Amino acid sequence: MKPPYDLTPEIIKRITSISEKLGEAKAIYLSKPSPKLRKENKIKTIHSSLKIEGNTLSIDQVTGLLENKRVIGPQKDITEVLNAIKIYDNLHAYNPLSEKSFLKCHKDLMQGLMEDNGNYRKRGVGILKGIKLEHLAPPTENVPFLMKDLFTYLETDEIELIKSCVFHYELEFIHPFLDGNGRMGRIWQTLILREKYPLFEYLPLENLISNNQDAYYKALSDSDKAGDSNFFLAYMLEVMENSIDILLNSASRKLTETDRLEYFISLNKTTFTRKE
Repeated sequence: MKPPYDLTPEIIKRITSISEKLGEAKAIYLSKPSPKLRKENKIKTIHSSLKIEGNTLSIDQVTGLLENKRVIGPQKDITEVLNAIKIYDNLHAYNPLSEKSFLKCHKDLMQGLMEDNGNYRKRGVGILKGIKLEHLAPPTENVPFLMKDLFTYLETDEIELIKSCVFHYELEFIHPFLDGNGRMGRIWQTLILREKYPLFEYLPLENLISNNQDAYYKALSDSDKAGDSNFFLAYMLEVMENSIDILLNSASRKLTETDRLEYFISLNKTTFTRKE
């Protein structure tokens, strides 16, 4: 069953704009950004995604862990970062269309952080805002069926820009795990997007979400109240476009010889032409 949403004129206009900018970014960056920019964006992605969930490590500490340096901080926070680094270093190992791969990713992400990692929850959960119940997740017995339907939806011919947002929202609505749902939603959206648009692997969407978390949670809440993912769709598409704009603005110059050399080294090429 297809999740409820409508392709409004606003959403269609945003998709068109994003598609055009993706083409422009692809032309500028040949195939992918330089290793230096990719490293910077990976650090921003990991730091921001975990910060949203309450991780207290600074971006310098995350950088230190990525560079295998000794970092002092809460062990739980350090474990979260180390797990996330492994995930983002091995995104190619996960199949966005496979529920089995999805569960394996959660197991890896939450290793050492919870007992039942890699398994759907076996009790009811709700999301509190202060003392107010903001969201009551579906009953536990419905979770396997809802997730199966969600992965069936990923097999449809809907475009990835839409599917990734809808999956992200529906995952947060179902809340299939006792912990790690937000992180999994953001990781899986990236995986869905990179299948069609490899550049999304290097766009720190999480950084923009983290900078204005209220807007993120409002979009989720508004969609809950509306009974469809349209509000969240519009929000995430705006985040995507803003993220591409930032990338384009940072590349408002021709690639230097150093950029080109880094690019070809990253592809394991030993020789290249002056034309390249």
